[in-house]
Amino acid sequence: MKIFNCQQCSQTLLFENTSCESCQASLGFLPDLMTISALLPLESGFNALADTSKAIWYYCENHQHNVCNWLVANEGDLCEACDLNRHIPNLEGIEQKQAWQELEYAKHRLVYSLLQLGLPVISKKDSPEEGLSFDFISEENVVPEGVQPTTGHAQGQVTINAAEADSADREQMRKDMKESYRTLIGHFRHEVGHYYWDQLISSDDSITQQYRIMFGDERADYGEALQQHYNAPNNDWQEQFVSSYASSHPWEDWAETWAHYLHIMDTMETAYQFGIQIAPPQGGHPSLVTKITLDPYLHTNFDEILNQYLPLTFAANNLNRSMGQPDLYPFVIVPAVREKLRFIHHLLQNYRSKASTALGQ
Repeated sequence: MKIFNCQQCSQTLLFENTSCESCQASLGFLPDLMTISALLPLESGFNALADTSKAIWYYCENHQHNVCNWLVANEGDLCEACDLNRHIPNLEGIEQKQAWQELEYAKHRLVYSLLQLGLPVISKKDSPEEGLSFDFISEENVVPEGVQPTTGHAQGQVTINAAEADSADREQMRKDMKESYRTLIGHFRHEVGHYYWDQLISSDDSITQQYRIMFGDERADYGEALQQHYNAPNNDWQEQFVSSYASSHPWEDWAETWAHYLHIMDTMETAYQFGIQIAPPQGGHPSLVTKITLDPYLHTNFDEILNQYLPLTFAANNLNRSMGQPDLYPFVIVPAVREKLRFIHHLLQNYRSKASTALGQ
């Protein structure tokens, strides 16, 4: 994530801010410019100080629910992140409304990353067959007809259980599933990975063959593979996979690795924006010396990104332990996983290059 500043007073801002704590200016996110802007109120709508065109902007319709600060060109419209929703929690319940806020915070960060990667973000409202959509369900409500009853993905329809927004419930599920890491944004990144598998791999025979060499043959029976995983997990998964669940089936290996790729890219962009460097004193621990000098979304060499990322996570893990918190990144990237991450990076680099060529850029 970038570091943002108020154009009116230079106060440092967070991605979710709706007003500047220093000058009290209203704030909104301009997805076309990928920046937070201070807003000048008009009789109807706003001018955005970051937008030199002097266009009139309005808050997304969901701004009234305190779940979105993105700007749209037409009053009453949903932004491109909120427009992806099909079902949301029941807003009459305070806890469910709070859960929706946490869900939207995570989803908006996800969409930010997808836009940074140059990926298409198309709503099923515009393209029912190839679009993306989200259902946020709750065990406290009747699951709508035709909606998957659990967190998952099916043909571009991502379902997230709103209980994942509750830290206590999520921690219990993390323990029950024997997972070292379970976060709301992690779910979004994983499930949307299945969607982009369909968009980026299944439609191209050459890329599909490369994928199968790297991840395995996805034509293996999925239900049988998951049952085998839960009945007798692979105890040697660390040698080839980023997580135990990744070892269950090639589709899950892709989705887990995709999620970790997004973890790495967003963490590295944040570290790059902060200019973080690690230099233990007196020349000790040379393997930990690093300076985050790469914008990962613009850098083509993934090995160089990862070489800066690993010392960063080692330092962050130790900082977390100093505060009695779990490791920020409790995973080991073995050579086989590095190859898979590199495959994803090159795939997305090539996709962006082809898209730019098609647009004549």
